[in-house]
Amino acid sequence: MIAVIKGDIIQSRKVKDPERWLIPLKDLLATWGNYPKDWEVVWGDFFQLELLNPSKALDAAFQIKALIKSIVPEDTKKQISPIDVRMAIGIGDKSYAGSHISESNGQAYVFSGEKFEKLKKEKSTLALKSPWVDFDAEMNLYLRLMATFMDKWSVSSGEMVLTMLQKPQATQAEIGELLGIKQNSVSGRWNRAHVEEMMEVNQIFKEKINLKMP
Repeated sequence: MIAVIKGDIIQSRKVKDPERWLIPLKDLLATWGNYPKDWEVVWGDFFQLELLNPSKALDAAFQIKALIKSIVPEDTKKQISPIDVRMAIGIGDKSYAGSHISESNGQAYVFSGEKFEKLKKEKSTLALKSPWVDFDAEMNLYLRLMATFMDKWSVSSGEMVLTMLQKPQATQAEIGELLGIKQNSVSGRWNRAHVEEMMEVNQIFKEKINLKMP
C-alpha cells in the first residue's frame, strides 16, 4: 500500500512571483522521491506526491502546509501569508506505475482524487480517504479540528514548524539557532502553533495506520 497526496495552492495569484513558493515546494517534494515518477507540479499550482510508506503521509502534509504558510509576497513584512494549501491524502494499493506520477493509477490515486474533489465543498484544507471507513471518520475529525489553528499559522509559525519537522531531534534552543531567534521566542511560536497537538495527532495516525496495514 502507498499514500498519494494531491494538492493545490490556494490564492496562488496573490504572490506575484510564483517562484517564491514554487521553487521551495519543488525542493521539498524532491526530498521524498524523484521527478516526475514520484512527484509533479502541474497546471501552475497543482501537485501530486506518492509516498511508499503511508505512515509518513501526515509528516509530508504538515511539512508542505508549514512551507506554504511561511511564504510571503516580495517586499513585505506581513506576518500572515496570503496563500495556503489544500491537500487530500489517498491511502490504498497501486495497480499501475507510469513514468510520470500523473500516469500511475490504483486505489490510492482514486481515493486522493475523490477526496480532493470534495475539499472545497467540505470547506476543508486537509483530509484523507482510505479503505477503512472508521479510520477515515476519526482521522478526518482530528484534521478538521487541527485546521482551526493550522490555517491561521503566521509566517513565523510556519518557519518554526517546518524547521521542527525537518529536524525532529533538535531542541528548541537548536531550532532557535537555525532561525536566528532566542529559545523563548521558539517556545512562544511553538505554543501558538499548537505543535504538541499536531504531534499527538500524527502519532495517533501512525499507530492506527500501522495496525490497519496488511
